[in-house]
Parts: sequence; structure tokens; C-alpha cells
Amino acid sequence: MKQYADILVFDKNGQLALIVEVKSKRETSTDWAAQMRRNMYAHGLLPPAPFFLLALPDRFYLWKNTDKLLESVEPTFKIDPTAFLKPYYDNSGISPSSITGKSFDLIVVSWLNQILRADAPQYLQNTNQDWIISSGLFDRLIGGHLELETAA
Repeated sequence: MKQYADILVFDKNGQLALIVEVKSKRETSTDWAAQMRRNMYAHGLLPPAPFFLLALPDRFYLWKNTDKLLESVEPTFKIDPTAFLKPYYDNSGISPSSITGKSFDLIVVSWLNQILRADAPQYLQNTNQDWIISSGLFDRLIGGHLELETAA
């Protein structure tokens, strides 16, 4: 069976820690996000991982330790990414309201790479990213690496 993920993020020991699905869709609901995650896992499209992030321009949905659950489950965290993605939009010269698929993929990859290279959680303070620390995601990702759009 084909497996699909936009971004796979591995911890410093090479273990899969985070699966990221990137969509350019806006104004979604928690129910829509839960159904999207459920469909991907129920159809065997994703390998098991302790964290799953559905990244959208106006909302990030993060699930923790739900990879074995095939039913629709609400996300553990719902995050407005506007503040912490702003520098990436500014650097790219693209407006968040007009961004499209591949451009948004690159923004998310840049943001993730910054987290992977962070020296300490203090880097995330005052940037509306406390959820990365409180979820345990930061500790799993620091020193890791990512792979883009895989299929098996």
C-alpha cells in the first residue's frame, strides 16, 4: 500500500517523530481537521508517529499520540500560526492571504528547519510557539532532520 506524507520529521536518533500534512485550504473547522486526519490514517496512508501536524495558512492542528486511533479525534492543540510564520512570509515577499500550495510548503519547511536547528526552547518564547514546548514536540525534534514528500 502506498504511504504518503508531505513532510516526515525524524528525531536526532533517526526515529520518526512528526508527520506533517500541508494544505493551502483556509477557514477550516476542528471537525474537518479531525476527519482529514482520520481518513489518512484509516486508509493506511501514514506511518505511525507520535505527532501529526495538519498545517494550514490560518490554523495549525497538532495531534499527540493518536496514530493508533483510526476514529475521528479532535486535535490536541489548535494554533494560529500567523505570528510565528510572519517572518517567513516577509522574507519570501508573499502575502499569507494569497499563498498557494508549494509556496506554503516551503514556508512550513523553513519554519520546521529553524526549530530543528534551535539551540534551546528559549528560541520559541515570545513567538506564540509555547505549544511546541508544552506538547513535548520541541524535545523530540531538536537535532533531528526532515524528509519531503515520500511515497513507498
